[in-house]
Amino acid sequence: MALEMKERCQTCGVALAHAEDARICSYECTFCPDCARASGDRCPNCGGELMRRPPRERG
Repeated sequence: MALEMKERCQTCGVALAHAEDARICSYECTFCPDCARASGDRCPNCGGELMRRPPRERG
């Protein structure tokens, strides 16, 4: 099962490249580093911990 690689921060809408330092929770809510930091690295949707999203391999 692959991660859904969302292309925009769910808070501010900034574009996130697949290799970008995006943050995700276990439900795959996706945030830019600035919005993740502003929320204390907690998902504002579910309260879960935000972790660095792994980069997608180019192929």
